Amino acid sequence: MTTLRTPGPTLGVVGGGQLGRMLAEAAAPLGVEVVVLDPTPDCPAAPVARDQIVADFDDETGIRELAARADALTFEIELADQDVLERVAEDSGTPVHPDPATLETIHDKLVQKRALEEAGVPVPPFRAVEDADDIRDAIDDYGAPVMLKARTGGYDGRGNVPVESKADAVEALESVAGPAMVESFVDFEREISVIAVKGDGETAAFPIGENVHEDEILRETIVPAGSDEAVERRALEVAEDVLEVMDGRGVYGIELFETTGGEVLLNEIAPRPHNSGHWTIEGAQSSQFEQHARAVLGWPLAATDLRSPTVSVNLLGDVAESRDAELRNVDRILETPAANLHWYGKRQVRPLRKMGHVTIAGREGETPDELLETARELERSVTFTSE
Repeated sequence: MTTLRTPGPTLGVVGGGQLGRMLAEAAAPLGVEVVVLDPTPDCPAAPVARDQIVADFDDETGIRELAARADALTFEIELADQDVLERVAEDSGTPVHPDPATLETIHDKLVQKRALEEAGVPVPPFRAVEDADDIRDAIDDYGAPVMLKARTGGYDGRGNVPVESKADAVEALESVAGPAMVESFVDFEREISVIAVKGDGETAAFPIGENVHEDEILRETIVPAGSDEAVERRALEVAEDVLEVMDGRGVYGIELFETTGGEVLLNEIAPRPHNSGHWTIEGAQSSQFEQHARAVLGWPLAATDLRSPTVSVNLLGDVAESRDAELRNVDRILETPAANLHWYGKRQVRPLRKMGHVTIAGREGETPDELLETARELERSVTFTSE
């Protein structure tokens, strides 16, 4: 039985970026306090969290302090150290969700793909890469182009390199600069994702979203996706199979390819709330962040039904080099009915850095295409440049 009192339970979060910020915003109405650990003083989550511990993501002393102040621990960044989290959980008795073992699987994309393939989750053909000859062999077997991926450390497209020909193999491998894997290039109709939740003896999933990437960085999410019902059902089945592989409660961002032949293949998994689920704040009966808080604490999950067609667009740094963050022409967004601005509170803007997002939840009669057109106009109307 869930009981609330004041002060309520405390959720300790390793990471204090925009995901930690939105998690703290969603936890507050539930009576849940959030303490974050992040190496950046006055991190984006700090203004809305109860407190911040300034420490690196693998700082065992800092994480032990966080555990001592929390009823449960979670993380909003994969840079959290799974070994430290396991030791702290064992010594302190403070549970960590998702389980740190899941981080170990997720950290290495090759390990991740092998675990999923062994569990029967459909994935594109892949193999480990030791040298340029392995890439050339993959091109022989899969055809060109192939996708070379850094096994660790890559995010927002970093560490993903398309290899168009055998002549490009050496340069591509040097650009990854570390352990790598290669996948066949998927001829996809669209990129989709499922925000799925693993609770205490129950699971849930939000409606699938269609994602638009440019330079491997997510730009837009449209819900409902343009997929037919059979693809939607299959995507939800794959997501359920993924949850079976993952250990521990929480939200999982599951990125998928819908192929031109109507198949669904897994791309990657994030064991945390995901950029492609930001639309849920306004567009669903509950947000991915509320669901994550509920799941980590072992509380019942909320409804995930779609309120209305919804579109979310990212506000990325449109600058050539790092500078103080100052977003101009914001009035256009603020004056637009049904437009919701989310500012992440980052002090510095860098090229293509995620600085915020805008969500538009449709009103009666509005279609996803109309919402997307409006969202794109709003995104183009703001700028971080002074010219």
